Amino acid sequence: MTAPRVRTAAAAGLLALVLLGGCAETPKSTPVKPAVATSAQEAGGMDKLIAAAKKEGALNAIALPRDWANYGGLIDDFERRYGIRVTVDDPQASSQDEIDAIRQSGRRANAPDVVDVGDTFARSAARQGLLAPYRVAAYDSIPDNQKDREGRWSNNYGGYVSIGCDANRVKPCPRTFADLLDPRYKGMVSLDGDPTRSNTAFAGVYAAALANGGSFEDIRPGLDFFAELDDRGNFNPVESTSTAVETGRTPISIDWDYVNLDYAERFRDKGLDWQVAIPFDGSFAQYYALAVNRDAPHPAAARLWQEYLFSAAGQNLRLKGYARPVLMEAMREDGTLDEAAAAMLPTVEGEPQFPTDAQLQKARVTVDRGWAKAVGG
Repeated sequence: MTAPRVRTAAAAGLLALVLLGGCAETPKSTPVKPAVATSAQEAGGMDKLIAAAKKEGALNAIALPRDWANYGGLIDDFERRYGIRVTVDDPQASSQDEIDAIRQSGRRANAPDVVDVGDTFARSAARQGLLAPYRVAAYDSIPDNQKDREGRWSNNYGGYVSIGCDANRVKPCPRTFADLLDPRYKGMVSLDGDPTRSNTAFAGVYAAALANGGSFEDIRPGLDFFAELDDRGNFNPVESTSTAVETGRTPISIDWDYVNLDYAERFRDKGLDWQVAIPFDGSFAQYYALAVNRDAPHPAAARLWQEYLFSAAGQNLRLKGYARPVLMEAMREDGTLDEAAAAMLPTVEGEPQFPTDAQLQKARVTVDRGWAKAVGG
């Protein structure tokens, strides 16, 4: 895997930008409240932001399973560093559920402070005015196509669509989208949710489109693929969560490589032989976006959480969960990358390509309108 090219800051300054606690920016003479700060500098510098976050003492998150991109390790490390309690509501929620939670909770004390969503959902939330502009210290080093120009969201980590398979139950395991149509896989092939609400499942449809003559401009062949998969009886509507995988309810799962690789490692001692393949006929990569709720009840902690997840410490912990940090190349250049962890990532040929905003929006509309008919009509 070659990570997306990153436009780095000057080598002498980048390390200071990504390490927490260092005063990479000169504080304003008159700091603003964290709730309206668009950077740590505006909040008076990193030290003052940390102090304000510690005073709040809590962070409300949503849809962060501990086994997803090493959120377990990240939450534990954040709490240990800052003494801030992280509460995760509905860990298995979808990207759309996160947006709905922000919109419906208003200014209540239990509203989500932060969200982690697919970037198509981040764009939607930004258009609805739900997100607070905030640029982390490493903002300039994030590739232009992985962040919002107004700083309302920035992509943090990503991976490739992959096919996971319980080799104890399935022989042989499929390795391509074409394989999934084989009659031997009747009732076995699952997605991680509904693609009209789940970014992971949406990515699965996009990858299927690329494997079947589609393109970033045309996702309809992906819908046609799943319609055929359903017609043949191979599609399994059960959501492929970790519990479903462990109990054998979803013996074949189309999911991100970092999720499937985590299953393979975590369940090995329990006798589950979970094999993972990145299908060469439908190679699709995407990153996940982080953002702050405009009405976050803990605005300082929300912004500190963003700084932490874009720091060298946070990005390296992503690697330990098999996810690809968005700052990977910048960290390799400045020497802060955990090279041993990076070497554990699966090798993928070529540079990843990404749909444009317009292509993503068009694809989202197509899937929203056509999914129910494809697998239920």
